[in-house]
Amino acid sequence: MSVVAEDEDVVTLGAAAAQQILARGGADGVRTLMFATETGIDQSKSAGVYVHRLLGLGPNVRVVELKQACYSATAAMQFAAALVARDPSEKVLVIASDIARYELDTAAEPTQGAGAVAFTVTANPALLELEPANGVYTEDVMDFWRPNHSTTAIVDGKTSITAYLDAVAGAFDDYLSRGGAPFDAIDWFCYHQPFTKMAVKAHRHLADRAGSGADPAAVAARIEPTTGYNRRIGNSYTASVYLALLALLDGAEDLAGKRVAIASYGSGAVAEFLTGTVPANYRTALRAAENERRLADRVPVDDATYLALQDAARRRDPSNYETARQTPAPFRFGGVRDDQRIYEPTV
Repeated sequence: MSVVAEDEDVVTLGAAAAQQILARGGADGVRTLMFATETGIDQSKSAGVYVHRLLGLGPNVRVVELKQACYSATAAMQFAAALVARDPSEKVLVIASDIARYELDTAAEPTQGAGAVAFTVTANPALLELEPANGVYTEDVMDFWRPNHSTTAIVDGKTSITAYLDAVAGAFDDYLSRGGAPFDAIDWFCYHQPFTKMAVKAHRHLADRAGSGADPAAVAARIEPTTGYNRRIGNSYTASVYLALLALLDGAEDLAGKRVAIASYGSGAVAEFLTGTVPANYRTALRAAENERRLADRVPVDDATYLALQDAARRRDPSNYETARQTPAPFRFGGVRDDQRIYEPTV
């Protein structure tokens, strides 16, 4: 699993992910930045506003933060699609960035992780063309939450698995009722992955409901190409389902013309099921080698370092502190001075 350096947080992770997009395509047309996270850094100010400055975006950009556990990046994508439909000249920058951190020596500790994904929503998409049908589902379930006073989440593991399966199934049923493609007409499925086997459980659940007759080995084979990044990164909450999509796109399979499903889930609980088709020339927009390099360049940490990083996250005086210079990433979190968060480029 990935753990963050002392001078990293969701802002620095998200800014680093989005910087790659702007370096390639520029910021022209970007009038909205949506920042999806459940690792909030402020009760009022959006984490995206800090990213806006770090990326050097102009003043004529709306910025907003969205929260609903691991689901909100999908809400951001749908809201972005509506904005682009209204004005096809606009682009919307979506950032999903999270740090999954749990108490030491608990059952949830092995499912920690950290990561960020950024993408633009445009009228002429390079990677996935969204189809109009989608299904949604909401139910008030106490399976996972993080109170204001806590830096770690509270998890009811068994309830969370059941809630996940029920919500994804409910969203898929709603998707079908709104003209969505039948189960067997979908080529690939990308699921939210708090741990990678959850995607297999979810796909088997939908396959059984759809009467597809898929055996367990066939189910696992269809999900395997979506698990590569999440297996190495761990749980990244809002970014997880889009890391699944990215792993599929970066993989060896030829996806041109294929229909891909996104099954997005956020505890508490909200789910959405949607599909899109992959354009013919999608590989020209990928950066698989760079993604692999970023993963390979991570620095392994020993037990003592890991425990020190976990302890540093629980600040004794959260209103004033400095962070040690550790990250080699393009941006760093310098700490808090008089309750104001400090961000700066590393070079």
